[in-house]
Amino acid sequence: MNCDLDTSIPDWIIEYPKTTQVFDALGIDTSCGGKSLRYVCVCQGRSPTEVLQQLQRAVAAAIDEQADQG
Repeated sequence: MNCDLDTSIPDWIIEYPKTTQVFDALGIDTSCGGKSLRYVCVCQGRSPTEVLQQLQRAVAAAIDEQADQG
């Protein structure tokens, strides 16, 4: 799955569990009823692009960590 701004937050977490840390750090409600990342960010006054970049960095770090272990 390729998560983006139109992906729901629960789908982000299912696909990339490490993103939970980013959502928690930013205070983003992860029980958003399946709303898209973009929608939740806008409702909370956050830049969707900036949040997406943080999530992408977390995903990349998790992938690197797995590669180092394997």
